[in-house]
Amino acid sequence: MKVIDPHIHMVSRSTDDYLALALGGIHTIAEPAFWPGFDRSGVASFHDYFQQLTVTEPARAARFRIRHYCWIGLNSKEAENLDLAEEVLAILPEYLERPTCLGIGEVGLNKNSRNEIAAFERQVALAAERDELLLIHTPHLEDKLKGTRIIIDILRNEPRISPERVLIDHAEEHTIGEIKDFGSWYGLTLYPDSKGSPARAVDALEIFGPQRICINSSADWSVSDPLATLKTVNEMRRRGHREGLIGKVFYHNPKEFLSQCPKFSVA
Repeated sequence: MKVIDPHIHMVSRSTDDYLALALGGIHTIAEPAFWPGFDRSGVASFHDYFQQLTVTEPARAARFRIRHYCWIGLNSKEAENLDLAEEVLAILPEYLERPTCLGIGEVGLNKNSRNEIAAFERQVALAAERDELLLIHTPHLEDKLKGTRIIIDILRNEPRISPERVLIDHAEEHTIGEIKDFGSWYGLTLYPDSKGSPARAVDALEIFGPQRICINSSADWSVSDPLATLKTVNEMRRRGHREGLIGKVFYHNPKEFLSQCPKFSVA
């Protein structure tokens, strides 16, 4: 079984996790820039973090024959400080040029605030100028539908953005339809306490179909599971889904989306 995890935060994981991924057949992964559980103190911290994503983690993954890619961006939780946001946005192009960087992400909204929207609009414009892929974070709580609609409106207002080059992540049953109608890819996140279980992900797959879906673990510093994609594969098998469909959802779909970046190839 070959699996690509298009959204996993390996800076938070151990070498044991890398070994488990390799043994399970997850040999290609993509890691978006994200909030580390605390607010960074200044732009120098982002320099160090982006260096970690583009240099340290690819080397650490390679020890286990795993190909590690990343996304670079200013996450929504740290976009409230507009002075810091300006400094971070200024350094993004330097890291977007790195050979393992696939595009801008994960960027988007958390509380749908004006400052978050302003920072997101700036990064959408940067993606349009550079023809970058976009990986977008949607709010996790009751504002998810509102935030998803704001995000789609912002993308519609930027005519240089092609919907098929956008992955809108952390989708749920009440937002998938609007994302698909816009023409973007959508991500289902397997997160034990909040975002979705393997059973819930397969339910959504059976309702909305296998087109333009990317299922990911989003495993990070909180309660999460780097092998959640494999457990969802098992749930599909338990329900009698064909191996061809399973391969499409967990390998060919993420490969198709990520291959829109010429830097991407599978391990």
